[in-house]
Amino acid sequence: MTWPLDPMTLMWIQVATGASGMLTLVYLYRILSKQLSDEPQTLIFFSPKGGCQEAIVQELKAAQSEILVQAYSFTADPLTFGLVDAKNRGINVEIVLDKSNELERYSDLHIFLENGVDVKIDHDHAIAHNKIIIIDQTTLITGSFNFTNQAEHENAENLLIIKGQPELIQRYRDNFFKHRDHAKPAVIREGVKDRRQHGTKAA
Repeated sequence: MTWPLDPMTLMWIQVATGASGMLTLVYLYRILSKQLSDEPQTLIFFSPKGGCQEAIVQELKAAQSEILVQAYSFTADPLTFGLVDAKNRGINVEIVLDKSNELERYSDLHIFLENGVDVKIDHDHAIAHNKIIIIDQTTLITGSFNFTNQAEHENAENLLIIKGQPELIQRYRDNFFKHRDHAKPAVIREGVKDRRQHGTKAA
């Protein structure tokens, strides 16, 4: 059995529904505007176990066209396979590593090469000690945080994720290409073995 609504009640239901719908639209607009905003934004993380690694993984998943990486060491599988997955999605992934990765049995360099990721080695410096990821020319990830298991779980490190600063990010991007252009294709040096065959702890 249905009860008829008087005109006044019906009018207030329509008003309430309209107001609720408008508030919903305003809320969604604010979320979308925040996501698309070019306003500067800096996210700050600290390790150990402060969310650094997960924050990087989420940024890699959100990449649309390009990921540029400079790193001293690379042993953190979530980041390694995040980059492999990005490459398999059609993202242009380029990596420049320190020369120690060609000799270090703990390095994930072999995983990158086995999956066709473009990796070059910077031999021109005593140590290529950058820890930088640049995503889609709009997001810069940097800080002391190495892309390693130890940095995530044991070390005291810091990580910055910077957005909405195109001039700053472009300077980092220019620097990346400066080093990439004198780096050489990565080669696994003789005697280096897959760390998974040894069960030893990665640095």
